[in-house]
Amino acid sequence: MNNNTTVSILFVATLVLALVGISAVTQKHSDSANGPSGKAGDQTINDVLGADNTPVRKPELWPNRATSPGRDPIIERKVSELVSQMSLEEKVGQIIQPELKYVTAQDVKDYHLGSILNGGGTTPNNDKHASLADWVDLAEAFYEASMDTSDGAAAIPLIWGTDAVHGNNNVYGATLFPHNIGLGAANDPEMMQRIGAATALEVAATGVNWTFGPTVAVVRDIRWGRTYESYAEDPDIVARYAQAVVKGLQGEGNRAGHYLPNKVVATAKHFLGDGGTLNGVDRGDTIATEWELKTIHGAGYIAALNSNVSTTMASFNSWNGVKLHGHHYLLTDILKGRMGFDGFVVGDWNGHRQVPGCTVTRCPQSINAGLDMFMVPEDWKELYRNTINDVEAGVISQERLDDAVSRILRVKFHAGLFAAGPVKQRPNVGDESLIGNAEHRALAREAVAKSLVLLKNNNGTLPINPSAQILVAGEGADNISMQTGGWTLTWQGTGNTNTDFPGATSVYAGIKETVAAAGGTAHLSADGSWQKSDFLSTGKPDVAIVVFGEQPYAEWHGDIVNIEFQSGTKRDLALLKSLKEQGIPVVSIFLTGRPLWVNKELNASDAFVAAWLPGSEGGGIADVLFTQPNGDVKHDFVGQLSFSWPKYVNQAKLNVGQDDYDPLFAFGYGLDYQSNEVVPNDLSESSARRTQDSLDEMWVFVSRANSPWSIFVQDEGAEAVEVNGNSASSGVDENLQLGSIDKLSQEDARRITWSGLRPATFLLAAEDPQNITEYLKENSVLRFSVSVDRAPQGEVNLALQCVDDVCQNKVELSQHLSQLPLAEWSDLSIDLKCFVEAELSSVAATSVFALSAEQAVSLAIANVKVTPGNIVPEVPASSIHRIQCN
Repeated sequence: MNNNTTVSILFVATLVLALVGISAVTQKHSDSANGPSGKAGDQTINDVLGADNTPVRKPELWPNRATSPGRDPIIERKVSELVSQMSLEEKVGQIIQPELKYVTAQDVKDYHLGSILNGGGTTPNNDKHASLADWVDLAEAFYEASMDTSDGAAAIPLIWGTDAVHGNNNVYGATLFPHNIGLGAANDPEMMQRIGAATALEVAATGVNWTFGPTVAVVRDIRWGRTYESYAEDPDIVARYAQAVVKGLQGEGNRAGHYLPNKVVATAKHFLGDGGTLNGVDRGDTIATEWELKTIHGAGYIAALNSNVSTTMASFNSWNGVKLHGHHYLLTDILKGRMGFDGFVVGDWNGHRQVPGCTVTRCPQSINAGLDMFMVPEDWKELYRNTINDVEAGVISQERLDDAVSRILRVKFHAGLFAAGPVKQRPNVGDESLIGNAEHRALAREAVAKSLVLLKNNNGTLPINPSAQILVAGEGADNISMQTGGWTLTWQGTGNTNTDFPGATSVYAGIKETVAAAGGTAHLSADGSWQKSDFLSTGKPDVAIVVFGEQPYAEWHGDIVNIEFQSGTKRDLALLKSLKEQGIPVVSIFLTGRPLWVNKELNASDAFVAAWLPGSEGGGIADVLFTQPNGDVKHDFVGQLSFSWPKYVNQAKLNVGQDDYDPLFAFGYGLDYQSNEVVPNDLSESSARRTQDSLDEMWVFVSRANSPWSIFVQDEGAEAVEVNGNSASSGVDENLQLGSIDKLSQEDARRITWSGLRPATFLLAAEDPQNITEYLKENSVLRFSVSVDRAPQGEVNLALQCVDDVCQNKVELSQHLSQLPLAEWSDLSIDLKCFVEAELSSVAATSVFALSAEQAVSLAIANVKVTPGNIVPEVPASSIHRIQCN
């Protein structure tokens, strides 16, 4: 029973474990994202560099598995014989992995490619509704190409990787399980193994044989956009889940056994420390001792290795300043040497290009460090040629290349790919009954019910009798896209509607089904409006269930600086308050990829449920909210927080075991229907932060428009039009054109092209005015990156737009833009006060970035931020072009 007594017992046990040093999670470690504040095991942060300023390495901290479990001699002989027969070109082809959009079956044959992948949102024929037959046809074509020996090359089956991270989430109609953060709250490793097995079966049915999962990150800062991909802040939960999921995906793990026909190759990712980056910035730097790296961030990998995981994926992040894609010590000395990993290490999306001295098309440093397979989506042909040249020149040794190829072949033999035969002849491949089948959906529904965490239940608001008259409100109520989140049909999980999810159940549909069966009423109204006629028997709702939360996002697009939910907008809070003012009990169902600061929303709710991102089976929520028709409890809440819930808006780095641990709801908290806990309705709202804390940087556009800001385009004399997709234009003649481009990462910048037909403006604006007075007081600057593609033919002006026209000053940029090198990124900075006439007591902005031009110009922008004067920019100050006020 997960009541208060259970929670108390948990934390007493946690304290004891910490004192005796048994549990990794409850060691008195400090947060690795913030840097250790003292001893961590037998090592401090001062030990990271020795007296001679060279890294101090302690491989003895890591488990010694170098002689275990041993290699199968039959497979090793086959691998050795095959490698000896391969040409240099064939070997290099094995270590190159292009993306589906940029490779053909003919390419596989001509370049002897060993692998392909489909990235998030990439599907056959570029159709997210692609049929199972479409997937199978492609898999068959690629397989046949890889086995073609007409040019004298060896027949080596292709391995195809996909991001099946919460079910086979790229496939139309597949079962979508809750994202990892919800599964972590369920704390059920046995169920995780079943989920792994179900996922493997739905992946195998497509002819694909490799999934890039599980993610075994241990998140230390919930500002990270991949928080929902982590099971817990607790390394122990992550370790137990990693072991279970790998077993489910690959099978119990006879080293000489074959995973096919109903299993797939698994990947432990991202090696190593991705959940511990400074400030939760994706692809950032994890500053930690080696003890912390092993004990906290390494726990999932150690467990996955115990389940014989076949592949690991190198991480984008650095460890103490060294990129993992080029980290010989961790990839080779520790992972492959000390820990005896004999599978292969695949890179992440062009991650090798971030290694110093590398480009996307040449990076011997990564191969020499221990990377075995480049993930190089588009520019793979040039990388292929350059890698051949590097081997011929001795920059990459023949021994290192042979080792990488041997590891790839070993995995292919273990997975049964050589013996599997043509794709369409394999058992289960192309079986329509396996995609989103009833058994898998029932398992997903079970997982939803177990993952729910009851944070508040005052006055016994829950459970609800299904014969009641119920108002179902909120943007998320009948919105399967919101409940499935990122990595769903599309990379970011955006652009989807309910019709894109055949067989799925929204939260509202699940409630309606339950209530209708008991003779009650469930009235859907997203905005919370209702009429007496909607509730004939009572004249008003007995209770309102409001479903709201985060919009979908994936990886760095989800990075945030402020953990207050809907900071600057509070639309959902207004809905909750409106219903409360009408005397209607309010049950809040919060759809989220992380704990957020929701004190205000909690105060406006009688009951509050953290539902995380439940996936396709929203009916699992109704299973727990409602009683049986006779009033008996149907399913109790069993979920417990696997992430601590913040009391203050500056508690993004909140982890059990910290010296200053002060959560609103502690790790392990979760009420059930026997609990008597009363959560006060007067949680602090007056100050979102403690008074001693400094002002955060305001992210306006970092990879995407950051809430409350949105992108708009506006033609002269017309209304501003909000941009929701990756491209847009203003006017019927496309006077201003906008498109997504890559700066460092996918779609992290926007190219803006003015044709010069008439004036037009690109805006980053908010629906509700935002108070920027404190930023003006803190001597903040407006910073952004710009790349000029076509020099301006006339004036280019940057402005703020404020209430009462108090921001009337414009900053003319054309002379500065004309001096910048073309097609290169530069960083610009302008004092925020340049835009305001004088010192004012209050300034409310509707747009903090309004870029306008009358004549032709083309440029790209990225990383738009408002930075207080006390914050040091992440780029050297000497490289920032400081623009003075006009």
